[in-house]
Amino acid sequence: MAKLSLRAVQKLTCKKRDAWWTVILVDPVATRMLIVMARFNFITPNRVTWAALFVGLGSAGFFLKGDMQSLIIGAALYHLSFILDCIDGKLARLKGNGTVFGGWLDYVFDRIRVLFCALALMGGQYLRNGDERFLLAALMVVFLDMLRYVDALQIYKMRMSMRTKIEKVTQERREAERVAAGENQAEPEEQQIRFMEDLLRENPEAEAELLKEQAGAGQVVDLHAQFRHRFPWYLRVRQALLRSRIRPHLISGIEFQMFVFIVGPLIGQILLTTVISAVLLGIFELIIMYKFWLSTRDFTHVMAELSQAPSGAGSIAPHLHRGRHRRGAQGDPLADPAFQAPPPYEDPGFQPYPEPYPSYEAQVPPAPEQPTQMYRPPGTQRHGHPAQGQQQVYAPYAVPPTHGYPGDREGVG
Repeated sequence: MAKLSLRAVQKLTCKKRDAWWTVILVDPVATRMLIVMARFNFITPNRVTWAALFVGLGSAGFFLKGDMQSLIIGAALYHLSFILDCIDGKLARLKGNGTVFGGWLDYVFDRIRVLFCALALMGGQYLRNGDERFLLAALMVVFLDMLRYVDALQIYKMRMSMRTKIEKVTQERREAERVAAGENQAEPEEQQIRFMEDLLRENPEAEAELLKEQAGAGQVVDLHAQFRHRFPWYLRVRQALLRSRIRPHLISGIEFQMFVFIVGPLIGQILLTTVISAVLLGIFELIIMYKFWLSTRDFTHVMAELSQAPSGAGSIAPHLHRGRHRRGAQGDPLADPAFQAPPPYEDPGFQPYPEPYPSYEAQVPPAPEQPTQMYRPPGTQRHGHPAQGQQQVYAPYAVPPTHGYPGDREGVG
């Protein structure tokens, strides 16, 4: 490929927002290595990912030895492994040959590297010192690394889900309004819904209210309004950090790994560094969760404004008060076929609740043209004397049901 300047490579491959460790200590080295590696066609992003894994496993081998010299070499190798891990993505962006499988491979190898290095680092110190706290530290490092990345992926998934639902409801509502107004043309591009987080990402120096006015108040959805309202200083801090491409999440999974596997071994304070970095990571993760919770409240508010029907969130559907197999009276909305028992091929394991025991008052009397079968237990007396031509009447005694407890069958004639 054509020779590119360092500035051009940085503009093409570096992220607009990244961890401060990556911006300060990785990108200056990674971009220079990338200029050399990009000249060779046999160097692909996936091969760089494999190289990062092998260098990381070599770092774990030195960590296992446990002595100071091995710890320093292991820390240097881990940093080199992380640089290679950043280069694979930059190389894919530069050459445009990134793949979905490559992204998955990069993620999985990162977790493998952290797992082996954590077990080797803490296990090596335990073998040398016999301090069982290192074993607990190994479990803590692996757990927090897993929690951080699983939580990040889940929050990203839920954010995309919220955006998709808002876009869908907004489109359906606007289509209904156009149909009601007799308009058949498609929605113009300038009326497409926009999200405030996208506008701020594109214009990090701009004010949120100004961007909303420029785009049109009715076309912008803000899912971070409550967070900015409660912490008005956050936007100023964010803007100051973004001028240097540093994201506000100052202690993320990257900084946590670097402190545990590089700073701790270099200064000889592995346990102390691990505990401090774990506490800081936990604090920032709680902030992220709190911010996401406020975002879900903004989402609920936006959906309530878009929806024309009242929301039933938090209430029990009326048909759930009855079994779904119950049949309501004629005209009863609960008699909807949608609430009846499913066909056997849809739910083979469905067993309806048993019908309640019928009360004597609820029994339907026989038709007048059919003779009533009466029963008089032994020892009972007739009530009064019937008039001439009238049938003898006994005290009414309904025939007990033929189902229920065994005791209900006693006295049946």
